[in-house]
Amino acid sequence: MPRQDTQGPTRPGAPPTAVCVGESMAVLLPDRPGPLESVESFRLSVGGAESNVAGALAAHGVPTAWISRVGDDGFGRRLLAEVAARGVDVSAVAVDPHRPTGLYLKEVGGTTGDRHDLGPGRSRLHYHRRGSAAAALSPGLLADPAAAALLAGARLLHLSGITAALSDDCLALLRALLADRRPGRLVSFDLNWRPSLWLDRDPAVLPPLLDAADLLLLGADEAETAFGTGDPAELRRRFPTPATVVVKDAARQVTALEQDGTAVTEPALAVEVVEATGAGDAFAAGYLAGTVRGLDQRRRLRLGHLSAACALTAPGDQAELPDAAVVAALLDASPAQWAATRVTPEGITGPSLPAGVARPTDRSSSADQARAQ
Repeated sequence: MPRQDTQGPTRPGAPPTAVCVGESMAVLLPDRPGPLESVESFRLSVGGAESNVAGALAAHGVPTAWISRVGDDGFGRRLLAEVAARGVDVSAVAVDPHRPTGLYLKEVGGTTGDRHDLGPGRSRLHYHRRGSAAAALSPGLLADPAAAALLAGARLLHLSGITAALSDDCLALLRALLADRRPGRLVSFDLNWRPSLWLDRDPAVLPPLLDAADLLLLGADEAETAFGTGDPAELRRRFPTPATVVVKDAARQVTALEQDGTAVTEPALAVEVVEATGAGDAFAAGYLAGTVRGLDQRRRLRLGHLSAACALTAPGDQAELPDAAVVAALLDASPAQWAATRVTPEGITGPSLPAGVARPTDRSSSADQARAQ
């Protein structure tokens, strides 16, 4: 099956340290807030949890590849070009001549007063992905030379629960990847609960997948919906196998719980939110980048928080990250300094930062794209 030969620009020639596997889609973004029936036109973009994490990892300086399937169509070509432009290796993405690239529309709430308006700060995704090229991902991927080479050399493999909901073949692929344990490779798994994907599938397949990972990422709210509890200690008991279970409590805090009972909780930064969608992918990338670098648990959580905060203050899917001096200062800040830090679209301010240092939000990138899948 033909492949895109574009290689992302992050660290040219460096073999990927991380590999993310899963579907991404074309996205139609409305030209105005309000119910879809009031929208006059849409902008074309791309989105997807695993490719978003891949792009954010590359932005953190971690050489990363994304493996998936797209249709042999304009949407697929757009998707490959944009993911590659973020510095991600897309050399093992298969182009399917028979199945289309998945598509979703984003509905953004506003203040129109229409009874179908979702309201300010709220959004809804409308999927058109059944029978997509990515839904044909299967264990056959493991025999593909390009994909096998990337997987063999990866120190980090990132997966999500979205893939399990796409098809029986996709579920079988996740099971095969989780069963293929390799020394020196960490497997992370983000629940990424999407209720609409499970309407005609059995979510009971999820717990064994989550428990087979080395690192498990859960949102407290999504875990409450999927498993009946969002309590970090209870989730740690539910999933005893992963070395670390990370539970994100929305804008409040994140807790990392180890197998030995050690727990580290780090509060979220104060953020002036511009667009709430996609902070979970950004957090995952920051946390995983910290893990790859060997940071201690508190600094991993802080890097995740910082990455998420930058995403929350940008209108698109790839926010500009602070420079190394700002990151270092925030990771080393005292609890009081961390608590006094504020992230806005204009920059980052706080007592731990050198005088005059702030991180301006990048509003010039292709930034009207969706981050969630």
